[in-house]
Amino acid sequence: MTKEPNYTEAFDELQKIVSEIEGGEITVDELSGKVKRAAMLIKICKHKLTSTEEDVNQILKELESNEGL
Repeated sequence: MTKEPNYTEAFDELQKIVSEIEGGEITVDELSGKVKRAAMLIKICKHKLTSTEEDVNQILKELESNEGL
């Protein structure tokens, strides 16, 4: 079982896929697999960004509540 890429790895791979598609470097036969992989990478990036945003918001709320002490 392979590990899920971190945000940076997923984003870098996604950029590579987009460049390959834009540059016409892949065949029609490869396109479906690349698009499926890109969709999975987008999902990973979105999840990690949402999770990070929630963590930051929680920290900010805690800091605000501590300022009132």
